[in-house]
Amino acid sequence: MSIQKEKNLSEVHKANTINLKGKKIAIVISEWNTAITESLRAACYQTLIENQIQETDIKQVYTPGSFELPFIAKQMALKGMDAVVCLGCIIQGETRHFDFIADATANGIMNVGLETNVPVIFGVLTTNTIEQAQDRAGGRHGNKGVEAAMTCLKMLEVL
Repeated sequence: MSIQKEKNLSEVHKANTINLKGKKIAIVISEWNTAITESLRAACYQTLIENQIQETDIKQVYTPGSFELPFIAKQMALKGMDAVVCLGCIIQGETRHFDFIADATANGIMNVGLETNVPVIFGVLTTNTIEQAQDRAGGRHGNKGVEAAMTCLKMLEVL
């Protein structure tokens, strides 16, 4: 039995995609921790473009924070998007607020996909520090925006 090598989707920019022409994808971006979320958004958008998704088929929508991502994701799914990518950044503070927001956001995003039968991708960083977030938004751990886009494309391939 062979063990599969750890995979970092940030290093994979091209999907073995079937023709995804005409697929409509929404990217929903939290405005909280904007320096991080804008880096995630740019990488996600560029990866979709590199994989033959047309600019006119990508809708970018902003929310005040990560907590609002599931609601807007559901609206996008109900408006006919073929997939929705949610991007955000929640950084641990001194209180339990982080736990409530991170749990609600993750569960909300999952539930939107299950309720609408539209792939809804969790591209929300949940880190202890701003440095950890930076490392995952174009730093030494790649860019999770790329990974979210690749996950989206792979989900559309399955459907």
